[in-house]
Amino acid sequence: MTATIDAHVRLDTHPTHPSAVQAVLTGTQARVALTALEAADWRVAATNVLVLARIDHEEPYWADDAAKHLIVEGITVEITPRLQEASNEEWTWANYPMPWCTRSEVREVSNQAQKIHDDIRNGQLLIHAHAHDGHTTVAVGTYLHRGGKSVYLHGEDHLRQVADTFDSPAEALTAFESVHAAALRPGPAPLTDTERAAIEARSVFDVTTAKSEPSRPEPEIVPVYLADAGDHDALLETFLDAHDEFEKWRTWSDDTTHAIHESQTLRIERVHETPAHETAWTVAAYETPVSDRMWVLTATGATPAPVLQDLLTHLADGDGWDTAIGAPIDEKMVTSATQPLSDAGWKHTVDGRWIRWTSPHGAAGVHFDAFAAQHPNQNLATWTIWAGPGPDQPTWAITASPHTPSSLLAGLSESLAQETGTRQVQLGREHRADLAASAPAVPAVTAGRPVSRSR
Repeated sequence: MTATIDAHVRLDTHPTHPSAVQAVLTGTQARVALTALEAADWRVAATNVLVLARIDHEEPYWADDAAKHLIVEGITVEITPRLQEASNEEWTWANYPMPWCTRSEVREVSNQAQKIHDDIRNGQLLIHAHAHDGHTTVAVGTYLHRGGKSVYLHGEDHLRQVADTFDSPAEALTAFESVHAAALRPGPAPLTDTERAAIEARSVFDVTTAKSEPSRPEPEIVPVYLADAGDHDALLETFLDAHDEFEKWRTWSDDTTHAIHESQTLRIERVHETPAHETAWTVAAYETPVSDRMWVLTATGATPAPVLQDLLTHLADGDGWDTAIGAPIDEKMVTSATQPLSDAGWKHTVDGRWIRWTSPHGAAGVHFDAFAAQHPNQNLATWTIWAGPGPDQPTWAITASPHTPSSLLAGLSESLAQETGTRQVQLGREHRADLAASAPAVPAVTAGRPVSRSR
């Protein structure tokens, strides 16, 4: 006999999404139910509140399936009358392209499409390119598991299917380009209304009433390397709005945005909500769309916004992302990359394998690793730009591999040496406590236009 678990799950329809289901958990062992639902791809939306939002609109069916499994585990489940009505309701897709399928077969086709959707959203299926074939969206991608097979995808939402498979990304892209060259676009297709609605339904709930925020002191002007990090997401959005040669796509897990140049040889990755000391940006250049990368540059989450702005500007201008394999790094290239620092009076020292430039007050520096520079195929961090208490405990840092173009590095050096930014004045303990206590809450998320379904 299954032991009873002190956990109660109340399943109900979602407050804004037309087919999604929410689960409210209570009990001293609610964590057991939460773990079981997460394993079934329910998404935590608030404390002890989970949401099931799918692109096939079969949430009531799968919620009922989850309820049966929870009951077997000894968890008490309550299903509201309106959700039970939705579970019992028979419906069909209008103009379904496979009318010979039974209802259960339609559900299986939709579930396979859901699995493809989830693999993309969870970063297990990397989409290289997409196109519109005149009727629907097609795409080509590679699984990061399942033996690394590349696939040709046909259709959208609940009709997306694997139409063909390939042994390598190069083979898949070549075949895809031969058919869809004129309409090919890098990365995945823009979100459909159904996909966007599902993402919104899974968003975090917050019903806390916002409080007014007390006035903050005016920011102070500081050297650019001491400036505040600012809003990196807004910075990227502004950049992409101004440069349509970069194609944007965001992973289905919603935690990473990729910006890919139309040549597919320059790629920018922005990982959202990254801790200050961890990598939040990665810029990589390739000789061809399917070759190994030529060079890579990374930046941590606390990198000042003006520094990133200058970096993106140089990339957009085509200044310093030539993907041709360069000559070995020599003294002339190092001098070219750091001349603005020397001109601004930064202290220059040589210590074994390290060549260093340090700002006049020691709050920032640039390090060049001569040893790493001799191993260009390993993408080692040859250059390190830092600011903070010291190079071993930086507030933020940028690293770059051997073949990172000297013109791009020179642009960053010039920014460090000459530009300024703003920094919020450091508050006293009492004022910081007041701000923390009265900081406004994140507004409640409202789903977009509901996606109707024929019944």
